[in-house]
Amino acid sequence: MNYNTLQLAVDGGVATITLNRPDKRNAISFELIDDLVRALGEVAKSEAIVLILTGAGKAFCSGLDLENLKALLGRTPEQNIADSRTMVQLFRGLYEFPKVTIAAVNGPAIAGGTGLALLCDFTLAVPEAKFGYTEVRIGFVPAIVSTFLLRQVGEKQARDLLLTGRIFDAAEAARLGLVSEIVAPENLMTRARELGALLMQNSPASLKATKKLLNDHARAELDAQIEAAIRENAGVRTTADFREGICSFLEKRKPVWTGK
Repeated sequence: MNYNTLQLAVDGGVATITLNRPDKRNAISFELIDDLVRALGEVAKSEAIVLILTGAGKAFCSGLDLENLKALLGRTPEQNIADSRTMVQLFRGLYEFPKVTIAAVNGPAIAGGTGLALLCDFTLAVPEAKFGYTEVRIGFVPAIVSTFLLRQVGEKQARDLLLTGRIFDAAEAARLGLVSEIVAPENLMTRARELGALLMQNSPASLKATKKLLNDHARAELDAQIEAAIRENAGVRTTADFREGICSFLEKRKPVWTGK
């Protein structure tokens, strides 16, 4: 397959997807979402046993692309629901990916980028990496990612991260159990491949079965939570605060909230 926003390579049982919009800090565009969903499908069907996800340049993924952010203001309710389902397809597809996944976080991973980085089975990060569920700061609701975060860190920690929308560093992410290991930048990809090689010493059939077991445990609960999240994610886009949040962000000014 051809991809415009990422690179896909398979070598010795390890597939590597590199988000490749370094000039945009690998921001999530509608095209990148489509490319990533297709690339995940291609890797799932391949002989690869392990998937490494990383970013080109100095950022892992800076969140939603500004041009796509503008476009959200003109979406119909039906389009908002469709957008939400597409994001669910991406995030849940990564969370429930049938093969072992490793995120090699080479820099900031913000909002949707945090979701991509922390939904992998293993997350390696450079010390300078930054994370943040920043949706509430611009009038969004972190509905979809919250369903996964609650399972990862528990309710009290999730409330802190989701309600404050604050940025947190790799050290705190590791303390919370969201980052598996902090690695020097020059060693990041080497360490990711070493971990991949270690995993490939195990039975591929056992790895696949274990991933299925873990996914099956979570599926029924996620099914119900995700449907509610889709409605919340689409519904908030009809509010005045959502419009003000996006406009103020794009205009680089402090938002004036109305609570409506």
